[in-house]
Amino acid sequence: MRSKKVLVVDDSAFMRKLISEFLSEHPELEVIAFARNGHDAVKKAMELKPDVITLDIEMPEMDGLKALKIIMDKQPCPVVMLSSLTKEGAEVTLKAIEIGAVDFIAKPSGTISLDLHKIKEQIIEKVLAASKANISIKPVLREKPSVNMPAEPAVKEPGVRTGAHFKKMDKLVLIATSTGGPRALQHVITKLPASLPAPVVVVQHMPPGFTKSLAARLDSLSEIHVKEANDGEILQKGTAYIAPGGYHLTLKKVGTSTVAALDQTEPEGGHRPAANVTFRSAAALNDFEKVAVIMTGMGADGAEGLIKLKENSRVKAIAEAKETCVVYGMPKAAVATHLVDDVVPVDEIAFTIVKHVYDKR
Repeated sequence: MRSKKVLVVDDSAFMRKLISEFLSEHPELEVIAFARNGHDAVKKAMELKPDVITLDIEMPEMDGLKALKIIMDKQPCPVVMLSSLTKEGAEVTLKAIEIGAVDFIAKPSGTISLDLHKIKEQIIEKVLAASKANISIKPVLREKPSVNMPAEPAVKEPGVRTGAHFKKMDKLVLIATSTGGPRALQHVITKLPASLPAPVVVVQHMPPGFTKSLAARLDSLSEIHVKEANDGEILQKGTAYIAPGGYHLTLKKVGTSTVAALDQTEPEGGHRPAANVTFRSAAALNDFEKVAVIMTGMGADGAEGLIKLKENSRVKAIAEAKETCVVYGMPKAAVATHLVDDVVPVDEIAFTIVKHVYDKR
């Protein structure tokens, strides 16, 4: 197998050396050059045409964000951003993903992270995944909701009794995603109507700090309310709850309410939050019909949870189609269970969610 060519961009010689050493240990990766700033990165991206670029955000002369815009316009290439673990770093990272970056790596201790070895395996994994990513997906740069949703069916609100022997059940929407997820979520969440008669629970694989910025960004663009979930919070219809980075999110009944619970038990499949954890807890909520959505991401998180959902409750499952996935891993694993009801491109997922939520079943 031909090695994937990597361009490493960072203004710190120490960071360039460390990242290069990590990546060079893998037989499928070959670091072919370094760049010290954005200007240098753009020049070498044009000349060398690497298979993937690791791109620091904070650099002199030209920062990573400006360099990314030029690269994605002139010589599109899978890019993994390196970001600081700050609120400002999280917001800039999300802008980078909107522009076209495939993924990001959060430096564990600032611009020059002497402890970068702590995330060595994560760096290798993300660069490998990025080198195989689909970068033909167009970025979403909408500044406010601009949607053309189908007319809402003329049905009674979920929860209304529609017959002497038939109980209309409440609905719950569950969404799982990883690599490429922030952009996919922007395609989906911004198209859901404010009147959606169901809460939406989102598991996006992200480190602590980044999910709060993601929720704020999506909230500013969406008709439904979007927020980071709090421990003990009662779920409300027309609101999307994003599991905080570093915490598993489970759902439980407290009296007549459905409540989000957060914990820091061991990561599952390398993830915390993990979709399988959330899906399994939702499977025990017998008074809900669920719509489970699995979108772009590497790995198989969500597939085992989907099996539990289908075993224990009434569920419609949606998987993102391969052609719009940045990484066709999680949806592929879901489809392999043979329990998925709809396989649709990302632009049709919101429509399909609404269709199932308003289904009279």
